[in-house]
Amino acid sequence: MTEMTDGVLHTLFRSEQGGHEQVVLCQDRASGLKAVIAIHSTALGPALGGTRFHAYASDEEAVLDALNLSRGMSYKNAMAGLDLGGGKAVIIGDPDVIKTEELLLAYGRFVESLGGRYVTACDVGTYVADMDIVARETRWATGRSPENGGAGDSSVLTAFGVFQGMRASAQHLWGDPTLRGRKVGVAGVGKVGHYLVEHLLEDGAEVVITDVREESVRRVLDKHPQVTAVADTDALIRTEGLDIYAPCALGGALNDETVPALTAKVVCGAANNQLAHPGVEKDLADRGILYAPDYVVNAGGVIQVADELHGFDFDRCKTKATKIFDTTLEIFARAKVDGIPPAAAADRIAEQRMAEARAARTAKAAVTQAL
Repeated sequence: MTEMTDGVLHTLFRSEQGGHEQVVLCQDRASGLKAVIAIHSTALGPALGGTRFHAYASDEEAVLDALNLSRGMSYKNAMAGLDLGGGKAVIIGDPDVIKTEELLLAYGRFVESLGGRYVTACDVGTYVADMDIVARETRWATGRSPENGGAGDSSVLTAFGVFQGMRASAQHLWGDPTLRGRKVGVAGVGKVGHYLVEHLLEDGAEVVITDVREESVRRVLDKHPQVTAVADTDALIRTEGLDIYAPCALGGALNDETVPALTAKVVCGAANNQLAHPGVEKDLADRGILYAPDYVVNAGGVIQVADELHGFDFDRCKTKATKIFDTTLEIFARAKVDGIPPAAAADRIAEQRMAEARAARTAKAAVTQAL
C-alpha cells in the first residue's frame, strides 16, 4: 500500500502528468464498489469524462489510469471547443462478474456527492443502460438512453469524428480527403470500431481488422465479408501495404515495440492515451508517420454527451463533430510551423485555451473582490 500511495502521490504532486485538482477514492462494501474519480481541471467548466469499468491488474494501475485519462479529457474538451473541464472515473473489477444495479446506484451517489464538479458518461465497460441506472442517483450522468432524455450511444459520433480525422490526415498527406483505395487497419471493432468500419467501407477503403473478442470480429465479417481479419494487433501493424492504422481499443498502443514495426503512414484511431510514454510522438515523426492526436479525433463522443446538458440535438452535435476535420488540419499546420510533432502542437493549443480561461477567471475574481 505504501508503494501504491507513493506512486500516486508522486504522479499527483511532482510528475508532469499530475496537476489534478481532486481525486476521490470511492468504496461501497455492500455492493462491492471500488472506484476512482479523478478531476484534472475545471478551468473551462465542470469536468466531463466517462466511467471505465475494467479488471485492472492492481489498484495502483487503476488509479494511474484514472489520472492519465482525466488529464486527457481536459485536453480533449479544450480542443473540442467545449466549456468543460476534464475528469474520468474507473470502477475496479470485471464488469461481466461484479456489475450489478446496486453497484451502479452506489457509484451514482458518489458522483452526486461532488455537486456537479464531475459529469460522467459511458466508457469501456459501461453502456447506455448503465448510465440510466447511475442517473437514478445523480443529475450528473450523461450518455443516457433517448427514452430517459439522453443522447444514446456516444460511440456513433466518436467513430464519425475519427473518420473526420482520417479524412484530414489523407488531405494533409496525400492531398485528397478520401480513404478510397487506402488500406486501413482497425484494432478493436467493439463499441466504436465497428461504426468506424462502416464509414471506411462507405468511403471505398480496404479494411483489415482484429479484436481480442472473437464475437466482435465475427459480427463485422458476417455483415461485411469483404473485410479481412488477422490474428492480433501484432499482425495488423505489420500488414503489408497498410496506409492507416486505427487503434480503437485500450491505451498504450503506440510504444517502443509497436512503433518500429508499423507499416502504416498514418495513425488515427479512437483509443485514448495511445502514446505509451512521452517521446513516442517524436519516434513516430522520426519514422515519417503522421499521428493524428487521439484526444482530438475521438472527441465526437464527448461532443455528443456534452450536448445532453443543454437538451440533446443530434444534428447540432454532428455539425460540431464534423469540425474535427478542420481542427486536425489546424494541428498539422501548427506542427509544421513550430517544427514539432502534431501531439505537441495539439497540447500547446489546448493548454493555451485552458490558461486563458484560468486568467479570465482570476481577473473576474479580482474585479469582484475589488467591488
